[in-house]
Amino acid sequence: MESDLFEQDHEDYREVAREFVRREVEPNLERWEEQRLVDRDVWAAAGKQGLLGLQVPEEYGGPGVDDFRFRVAACTEIVAVGAASLQSGFATNDDIVLGYLLGMATEEQKARWLPGFVTGETIGAIAMTEPGAGSDLRGIRTSARRDGDEWVIDGSKTFITNGILADLVVVVAQTDPEAGSRGFTLFVVETGTEGFRRGRKLDKVGLAAQDTAELFFDGVRVPDTQRLGEVGTGLQSLMANLPRERLGIAMSAQTTAEAILEWTLEHVTAREAFGKPLSALQTVSHTVAELRMKVEVSRAYFDRCVRELNAGTLTAVDAAKAKWWATEMQWQVVDAGVQLHGGYGYMNEYAVARAFRDARVQRIYGGSNEVMKEIVARDLTRAR
Repeated sequence: MESDLFEQDHEDYREVAREFVRREVEPNLERWEEQRLVDRDVWAAAGKQGLLGLQVPEEYGGPGVDDFRFRVAACTEIVAVGAASLQSGFATNDDIVLGYLLGMATEEQKARWLPGFVTGETIGAIAMTEPGAGSDLRGIRTSARRDGDEWVIDGSKTFITNGILADLVVVVAQTDPEAGSRGFTLFVVETGTEGFRRGRKLDKVGLAAQDTAELFFDGVRVPDTQRLGEVGTGLQSLMANLPRERLGIAMSAQTTAEAILEWTLEHVTAREAFGKPLSALQTVSHTVAELRMKVEVSRAYFDRCVRELNAGTLTAVDAAKAKWWATEMQWQVVDAGVQLHGGYGYMNEYAVARAFRDARVQRIYGGSNEVMKEIVARDLTRAR
């Protein structure tokens, strides 16, 4: 897909990502799907190629590059081979967990945790969702009570991306039930901490290779030095990080839709029916023309949002629009792509079939698209 978003440095970085995908990802995709887990080794390999932790400052082992276009370049190559599960894991680290550590961690905490995000040795997770609290984070019941210089965490989380492999988990806990939105605080729980255990690896409709788990905290004690940010600022911190998180979901949706369109075009031009290529049939050619238009229009808005994120001006409302629009567009493209592949589109050996399963959750996580509509609607009525 043509875009003026990238400069030469981004194109060079994309070549590095393409080679990484060719060498480390494509040969292992089927095995990862079958074992329902991405090999941990691929994280270290990505770290060696400089594909992780770009925002980490030089003093903590990273390049200190805060330019989201590099993330877009790498994502484009990863999803081009249908590796949505891997992309989801990387995005959780770089576009979500890392943001909290960079923005809220003390110098000691940064020195302790950030280097591993660059090398791929540290995999992170964010534990927000609970069995009774999804998009409405104020419904969180996991609690943390102060006990001297420690905090005692009790509760459970579900649908946690990277939950099985995670070395550290940023946990959202209620610290003051009477304080409303000021009653939540973030803590970092490391693997091996007594009372912290992982439940089952959840069996999902799609993203089979992406580890998603239940997490349990039974009297987990963490020192106050593992509190992230000030007491009572948890929800405010979550809100502050949402623009990048939601743009990350839009990025995955946009680049995946572009890949699906390419696979579909290849199929309809190569596949023959009634003695001529499928693309010669007007109903097919008009369908792919419409898909191309939707993808290109979406790309224009996405590129604008990327530039605004880099400039520090992307609003939560515009990020919600991008997430909503791109994921809806992705679903339209993949649904049409399966249809135009015919019976082959329903076969698991075809990337478009896997993309169909993987795409469905995009309209749910990061805040359901119904919530995105509410955010946009409230902004409109406030403006009146």
